[in-house]
Amino acid sequence: MKAPINLIGRANAVLQVVSASEPLGVSTTEAALGAGLARPTAHRILVALQAEGLLDRNDLGVWVLGPEIYLLGSVAAGRYDVTALAQPVVRQLSVASAESAFFSARRGDETVCLIREDGSFPVRSHVLREGIRFPLGCVSAGMAILAYLPPGYVDDLLRRIDLTMEFGPSFAEQAVRERIGKTRQVGYAVNPGLVVPGSWGLSAAVFDAAGEPRWALTLTGIEQRFTSVRQKELGEMLLRAAHDLGDAIRRRPS
Repeated sequence: MKAPINLIGRANAVLQVVSASEPLGVSTTEAALGAGLARPTAHRILVALQAEGLLDRNDLGVWVLGPEIYLLGSVAAGRYDVTALAQPVVRQLSVASAESAFFSARRGDETVCLIREDGSFPVRSHVLREGIRFPLGCVSAGMAILAYLPPGYVDDLLRRIDLTMEFGPSFAEQAVRERIGKTRQVGYAVNPGLVVPGSWGLSAAVFDAAGEPRWALTLTGIEQRFTSVRQKELGEMLLRAAHDLGDAIRRRPS
């Protein structure tokens, strides 16, 4: 007996690819490649999502998020959205550090970047942008969150996901575990240019009322700006901001 086709999972994969491409959008071929689907299958899903208003096709012929996504998100925002609280924190981090600052949320085995604020330093890292997703344990935001998840979850994740397939040998299991240990030791995560050479990132986890790491604050910049002394300064700045933001989130009305 054949296993049932997970249509919802396929549609969700396509939506995630399109979301990560905003505001530029993606072609049908790019959507298929990103979702791991055959092009005809991806095209059928794209057209079906367009018919429901979840996707749209702009004047350039590429796929973008549709109006129904906005409406659904607006309804859910009251329960899940904390960006209004995070925005001034991210802005202050960018001003104080002169680097690019970010706020990301955990979604399953990934982090999703929700907010970006560029600082005054003219040379910037462009690894993160709003909507982009990375597996936990990859960029510094995912490492900051992964380090504080239960050991059993970490073991299961590293069995299921081989980060070396996409990101190279620096993300072998033992190397990831060593970075987890270092993150727990100092309190914040450091990505020393492992995803894009020369592009560094530091992150601190933000915890919910149950003590779960659900979000992360990040600072990114070029390697020359992240000396060992400055890493400590920026790390402490991130930890203070993450603590204050966590308190604000926990105090907000249910």
